[in-house]
Amino acid sequence: MSATQTSADSAVTAPSSEGPRDPRFAPPEPSPARGGRARPLVRYVVLTVLALLFISPLIFMVVTSFKTPNEAASSSPTWIPNPPTLQAYRNILTSEGTPVLRWFANSMVAASANALLVVITAAMAAYPLARMDFRGKRIVFAVIIATLFIPPVILIIPNYLIVGELKWLDTIVAVIVPTAASAFGVFFLRQFFLSLPSELEEAAMLDGANLFQIFTRVVLPLSRPALVTLALLAFLTNWNDFLWPVYVLFSPESQTLPAGLSTLQSANNVRYDLLMAGAVIASAPVLLLYLGAQRFIIEGVSRSGLKG
Repeated sequence: MSATQTSADSAVTAPSSEGPRDPRFAPPEPSPARGGRARPLVRYVVLTVLALLFISPLIFMVVTSFKTPNEAASSSPTWIPNPPTLQAYRNILTSEGTPVLRWFANSMVAASANALLVVITAAMAAYPLARMDFRGKRIVFAVIIATLFIPPVILIIPNYLIVGELKWLDTIVAVIVPTAASAFGVFFLRQFFLSLPSELEEAAMLDGANLFQIFTRVVLPLSRPALVTLALLAFLTNWNDFLWPVYVLFSPESQTLPAGLSTLQSANNVRYDLLMAGAVIASAPVLLLYLGAQRFIIEGVSRSGLKG
């Protein structure tokens, strides 16, 4: 080994004669770019502004429901009631001409029953289209998807005639059964069923399970996020439906909440405080359902589009 290389190695391994460096004179560490710090702040500001824009109508609705009739109809809107009052809720809940609690119960029963029927029919139709092979499967699925392009308003007269023949007019059954078969529900659940691993069904079949047992004990428990999402969407659709209940429900006692609240404009000469109080009552179950099922909705929507 040469003397030059030996001296270089000793210079590397030998401790420094200068001793430990003073941290005050250490070179500063590289700081992150200013743009990297500003991007999250800008993102949060934009999201906050968008959130306020979206929820501001809800906030104003709730605020208006606590106003007096004169303040609610004022041309200069205010965000703080002066003074706040519960008179709108007392009037709307105790008036004999506006049985809001009865409308609320009718809407709850109709929407819940319709959501249950939609989930049952859609799941039983989507599973064969996703997992079974039979002649004409693609044609059947194409026909089901084609019905999504038909405007629902076109079906009002045929459905009205059918409901009339079945003696269901002015009954809660008229707003439950006609929309129990959902083409969107079939498509949505089929996409989710395709994302499930087929090895689970094959293992259950080797254990002696038949197709119905595989469907009810393997597929449906694994599809809980999609089922909850579809049930919530069907519930919201039926809960917010206005046109069909107006056509088939006649007596005040059989009205649903959206159709019943529309009568407040003529019966109370556009009392905005009453309208906003009714809107708060109608919106509360929807918001609570969404908050409770938010985790299932995100998972169901994200997994339903993995395969096509």
